[in-house]
Amino acid sequence: MDDPVNLRLALLSAAVLGFRHGLDYDHIAAISDISSVQARVRDAMRYGLLYVAGHATTVAVLGSLAVIFRVGLPAASDRWAERLVGVTLLVLGVYVLATFFYPSMHSHAHPRTRITLLINGALWIYWRLERIFGGTRVEAPQVFKDGYSTTSTFLVGVIHGLGAETPTQILLFLMAAHLGGTSVGLLGLLMFIVGLVVMNTIMCASAAGLFSATVARPNALRAVTLLTSAYSIVVGTIFLLGSADKLPSLTG
Repeated sequence: MDDPVNLRLALLSAAVLGFRHGLDYDHIAAISDISSVQARVRDAMRYGLLYVAGHATTVAVLGSLAVIFRVGLPAASDRWAERLVGVTLLVLGVYVLATFFYPSMHSHAHPRTRITLLINGALWIYWRLERIFGGTRVEAPQVFKDGYSTTSTFLVGVIHGLGAETPTQILLFLMAAHLGGTSVGLLGLLMFIVGLVVMNTIMCASAAGLFSATVARPNALRAVTLLTSAYSIVVGTIFLLGSADKLPSLTG
C-alpha cells in the first residue's frame, strides 16, 4: 500500500477492530471470572492482564501465520471454537452459581477458573473409569491444583485465544494479509493487538474495581455473583448452540 493516508487509515481500522474484539462476550466472562475471585485489586489487575497477555500471544501467532503464509483459518474451526467457548462459559456459570449457594467456596484461598474446572472435570471422569477397570490411583489428577499462578493464568489466556476466534479477529487477519506486503501486514496485526490490549486493560480495571467494592458488602457481592452466573449460563448456551452471531452487538 503506497498511499500513506490509506495506510494510516488501514492501521487505524486494525486498532479499532482490536479494540472492538476486546469487548466480545467471552472476554467479559473471562476477565470477570479472574477478577471476581481475587481479594485485592492489585491481584485482580495482575492476573487479568496475564490472561490478556496470553490471549494476545495466541492472536499474534495465528495472525502472523495468516499474514506470512497468506492463509486463513478453516471455516469449520470457528464453529468448533464457538462451541468450545460455550462449554467453558457454562462451566463458569455453574461454578459461580455454586458460590452463590455456598459462599465459602468464594473465599477459598486458591479459586479455580472455568478452564481449570473443565480440564479437571475431564480428568476426574478419566480417573473414575480407570478405577472401574482396575486402576490404583488414589486421587484424581488435577491441573493448576494450587489455583492461580503467573504461568497458569497466562496459559489460560492462551487456551481461550485458541478457542475464541471471532469474526472481527478473522477479518483482521484477512485485511492484514492484503495491506501491501508482509511487513505492513504484521504492522496491521500489531495495531490490532494494541487495540485489544487497551480495551481489555480498561475491562480489567473496571472489573477489579467492581468486585473490590462489593467484597465488604455481602448483599451486593451476592447480587453480582448471581448476575455473573446468569450471564455466563445464558451466553454459554447461545454459543453452544452455534448462535453467537445472533447476540446483539456490544458496540452499537
